[in-house]
Amino acid sequence: MLTIAFLVVETTTAFLSGSLALLGDAAHMLTDAVALGLSVAAIGLAARAPTGGARTFGLYRLEIFASLANAALLLGAAGYILVEAGIRLDHGHPGVDAVPMLAVAVVGLAVNLFVYAMLRMGARESLAVEGAVVDAMADAAGSVGVIVAAIVIEVSGWTPIDPILAIVMGVWIVPRTVRLAGRSLRVLLQVAPSHVDLGVVRGELLALPGVVDVHDLHVWTLTSEMEVASAHVMIAAGVDSHRVLDQARALLRDHHDISHATIQVEPDDHTGCAELNW
Repeated sequence: MLTIAFLVVETTTAFLSGSLALLGDAAHMLTDAVALGLSVAAIGLAARAPTGGARTFGLYRLEIFASLANAALLLGAAGYILVEAGIRLDHGHPGVDAVPMLAVAVVGLAVNLFVYAMLRMGARESLAVEGAVVDAMADAAGSVGVIVAAIVIEVSGWTPIDPILAIVMGVWIVPRTVRLAGRSLRVLLQVAPSHVDLGVVRGELLALPGVVDVHDLHVWTLTSEMEVASAHVMIAAGVDSHRVLDQARALLRDHHDISHATIQVEPDDHTGCAELNW
């Protein structure tokens, strides 16, 4: 609600003062409001949704979809800022009223720092909240840029600083947004988490006493802080399968922070396991 209230003030002031840098910051603030709303809705629904029935994993993935939507909005805002700034640099610079521009930018900096302080702890546990924190950081940096631009315009009257600052803001947003989108896509494509080396995991499972082969090993992320694994562990005839199962689960939990693992233990004289339909 704080973000939405300030968004209205910043957008109105941007049009009245003629500042593209302030308008760019307002566009980014709009994505903040949408991102925060998506994050709250996704996390709330995921927490309340049952895991029974057809939704065997509940709605945990909604958080990742919210993060990806946030990244798409940020890229759209950055693209608009860059295009509009290029047009202004090419066709001249309209007058910019620096005083309201400066006042709103100072308040905007305070708002974004407050939002960042509220969310930074939760960013360690949620990709969606991390996306919102990235937004707040980018907005805070944008507010600093607008403050600098307003001071330069007021002191020297050099208005090109406004679209130039808008371009800097747009360029600054893009790589961070691409990284956020990349992390979200890794989860949706069920790529192994970056901190998990599948070769190491396979080697450690093979090193367990009695294990002769490990195949069909999969590790993926369900949602933030929730890694899942499955594997077929082949053991020599006569080896205690219960002991191997307990050791494999403990290894994944203690060494790789994977607490949800499905391990199929099979004797080496078992046949037909490799016959898959896909």
